[in-house]
Amino acid sequence: MVEFNLPANSRVGIGKTVNVAGGAKRPKTFQLYRWNPEDGQNPRIDSYTVDLDKFGPMILDAIIYIKNNVDSTLTFRRSCREGICGSCAMNIDGTNTLACLKAIEDVEGDVKIYPLPHLPVVKDLVPDLKHIYAQLTSIKPWLQSQSPAPPDRERLQSPEDRAKLDGLYECILCFCCSTSCPSYWWNGDRYLGPSILLQAYRWIVDSRDEMTGERLDMLEDPFRLYRCHTIMNCTKACPKGLNPAKAIAEIKKLMVVRR
Repeated sequence: MVEFNLPANSRVGIGKTVNVAGGAKRPKTFQLYRWNPEDGQNPRIDSYTVDLDKFGPMILDAIIYIKNNVDSTLTFRRSCREGICGSCAMNIDGTNTLACLKAIEDVEGDVKIYPLPHLPVVKDLVPDLKHIYAQLTSIKPWLQSQSPAPPDRERLQSPEDRAKLDGLYECILCFCCSTSCPSYWWNGDRYLGPSILLQAYRWIVDSRDEMTGERLDMLEDPFRLYRCHTIMNCTKACPKGLNPAKAIAEIKKLMVVRR
């Protein structure tokens, strides 16, 4: 008989239950994923029932309240609270999003909060981003040019060329899209994923960049680019309303044109 063993730390247990909403008119329960690599125990789900009248309307407000007033051991990445830095990306109510942009009232029942899926966990709600940032570095996400820069001004581009960057430069690298992509779950070691490919296209389409051919050469690989199956999870998950799937399709079109 074949026996299968689950990976370490994959069994999630039931943790403690804390209720600090006694007599509250608007109590709400938040179920948070907890894991400490130093105690040798499996992950658990801790439940905190709090009074919604004691903090702001966003999920991040609740997490900060729990950290400051209920359980100081809770670990998460602090953010700008404005949806710009992407640090508070989490899986909330089954969807990858930013805790600072997700309203509590949008979640019916208990609020279930987990770290971004697929990625290793550093502690509690903090995912390990080393691998995905290494992939970002591999595409060289900066302007590359052979010609010298103008001595007295920036490199200019026409309004039409500048418009091509709309929907690309707004990416905040929260990685909600990549961690919602099944293809990235299965092939994350070689497939670059939606967020990195969106960044790659942002520089490919930039009229000021002179290394388009080299950038396309780098992506010409059965796995780096072509593992995208247009599932569109990435586009649905993006908290900024961007469309990584479209960017990936545009790269594929450029690959065909250059042949």
